[in-house]
Amino acid sequence: MSKSSASTTMLLARQFEALRKQPDSGFSVGLFEEDNYYEWKVLIIGYVQIRHCALLSWKLTLSHTRPPDTLYEGGFLEARLSFPPEFPLLPPKMQFITEMHHPNIYKDGTVCISILHAPGEDQYGYEDAGERWMPVHTAESILVSVISLLSSDTPNLDSPANVDVAKQIRTNPAAYKKEVRRLVRKSAEKAFE
Repeated sequence: MSKSSASTTMLLARQFEALRKQPDSGFSVGLFEEDNYYEWKVLIIGYVQIRHCALLSWKLTLSHTRPPDTLYEGGFLEARLSFPPEFPLLPPKMQFITEMHHPNIYKDGTVCISILHAPGEDQYGYEDAGERWMPVHTAESILVSVISLLSSDTPNLDSPANVDVAKQIRTNPAAYKKEVRRLVRKSAEKAFE
């Protein structure tokens, strides 16, 4: 193992363990494979109290989690957070496993927010370099940003990842909300199968 990959692994392990010790943060983290800190299982949990969740192999006791009072309240949103070997110089990729219906999430579940875009200038001019990835960001700052994205009453429609959903919000917001709520219910049902 090279010195840089060993230091990246140590950094990711530290961030992972720190997040595991925050039981009331609105999310929970695990690993897809034991000792592989480059691939995290993330569960964003809506405002509920949980005793056991089938999606994760460990027990959770959470209350007053986020995002409350949003379309995602009550949801169990599963995602994969994949870190590159160059972390923290380059951002990870976050992809929802749970089916999502959001203008800033691609149809394949990949999250599109500034904090996950590579450092530098935006070739399309939609975001400032200061909004993009910086090595000072952490896994926690990413998850907080994603929860904020989901909690927003007004999703960013200026540069949508999913143009069809952005169009639906503009033309038929009631149908958009209905579809999100349907998928949230589906995620909750899956969590307790």
